[in-house]
Amino acid sequence: MRAVDTNVLVRLITRDDPRQVASAEVFVKPGAWVSILALAEATWVLATVYERNSAELATAIEVLLNHNELVLQDSDVVAAALELFRARPSLGFSDCLMLHIAQKAGHLPLGTFDRNLGRTAGTTKL
Repeated sequence: MRAVDTNVLVRLITRDDPRQVASAEVFVKPGAWVSILALAEATWVLATVYERNSAELATAIEVLLNHNELVLQDSDVVAAALELFRARPSLGFSDCLMLHIAQKAGHLPLGTFDRNLGRTAGTTKL
């Protein structure tokens, strides 16, 4: 299966460049894999460049999770991270994702200097 990078995901979500959107849709039509790294980068781009708020980010992630042509790496982890992010958007999606990746790998607690994240189950505030 082919894979997509961050820019392809951003085009599929923002639809801000018709030519690139069309190219992205053609590329993913036979199926495409999305790495966790590309997903995390895409959420960062959407938040910082496109100024999407946490609710909009959550919707974008859900769209990618449910996309017919995309297969997200560790979709169970992404879904769990999305659930935590929706409950506690102040954590940021990347932190929610990092915590659930560590949990799936069996490497908890997640050490952090982040005061907010440090109050989350499965973490240790350093």
